[in-house]
Amino acid sequence: MRLCIVSETWSPDVNGVAHTLGRLCRELARQGVSVDVIRPQPNVAGSASRVDNELQVRRLALPGYAEVQVGLATPARIGRFWQPHRPDVVYLATQGPLGWAARQAARRLKIPLVAGWHTNFDHYCHDYGVPWLSAITRRYLNYFHNGCALTLVPTHQQAKTLQQQGIHDVNVLSRGIDGEHFSPAHRDGQLRRQWGVTDHQPVALYVGRLAPEKNLALLQETLQAMRNVRPDMAQVIVGDGPGRAQLQKALPEAHFTGFVDKTTLARHYASADIFVFPSLSETWGNVVSEAMASGLAVVAYQHAASAELIQSGHNGITVAPGDTAAFSQAAIELCQHPADYARLGRVARLRVLEQSWSGIAEQFTRYLHQAQESHHASTPACRIRPS
Repeated sequence: MRLCIVSETWSPDVNGVAHTLGRLCRELARQGVSVDVIRPQPNVAGSASRVDNELQVRRLALPGYAEVQVGLATPARIGRFWQPHRPDVVYLATQGPLGWAARQAARRLKIPLVAGWHTNFDHYCHDYGVPWLSAITRRYLNYFHNGCALTLVPTHQQAKTLQQQGIHDVNVLSRGIDGEHFSPAHRDGQLRRQWGVTDHQPVALYVGRLAPEKNLALLQETLQAMRNVRPDMAQVIVGDGPGRAQLQKALPEAHFTGFVDKTTLARHYASADIFVFPSLSETWGNVVSEAMASGLAVVAYQHAASAELIQSGHNGITVAPGDTAAFSQAAIELCQHPADYARLGRVARLRVLEQSWSGIAEQFTRYLHQAQESHHASTPACRIRPS
């Protein structure tokens, strides 16, 4: 099989989508799938993808949020890229301009389409002060996805939501975890001493973009409340974004690292004790499974990965989405009971190790074959070649 992935983010970008697609590609290659990629030109020179063929298109950073970029290409240019190596299936990891252009090209050439739901764009409309765009965005997304053979989402909760919104043929494709890279084995006593704590003092960790959609106000409130009951607790915040300056001002005692490399990130996870994650904008949230694999007790809303992986009170703590008081209270209580957060972290790792990337890639390949069969059944002349 030859697959073409179309995405507006790719390595070396630091985000969950780029990470997920990179791991998926490596596993697909091991299973004999040829992978081509269409993506925006990277910011870092010489950052080539480990794929068979690649089309890099012009990139445009969103105003006021340089970390987010879109790709610009015409359907005709994409069609020319596919001429010498026509894909059997196209996977659209973006519904943005690049995804739309690829969708148009694939439909014109009668190539089966599978779409991934990696970002809750309609949710972001509220976070960025344009709630009136939410309904328009949702109608566009319905049209976009209903023009594809399948839509893949990471959780059963998300599948149900999209089906209720009118999107057809929704299937679940979970996310994997590298349990050797993210492991309690990487706990670093020297790093903890840099944070000013001993082996018996708690460390609360947050990892992610520092942006409005991550519910930073609740993160700030919760960390302050935890600090009030455990003044000896260290607070570590890994990530960057437009909300960093305000958060640093509000939490002067916290350790802000900015973005870190993958090895350093694993050490930070393993050297903490409690993972505080108040976001409701994720479709999955790789940071939750990374924290669990690292042996941390997670406090999160019952949403996305947390809803799929955490049985509250058994391998983490979850509360009803939007209940800010319950979220803060759960974190406050947990940080006062070392035996509890240690136990939750141990069980969390056992649960998340069930999520192997090889198994995820095998399921993905089955979905690609399903899309081919569905497309061929409905379009007998689907093997028209581009001229």
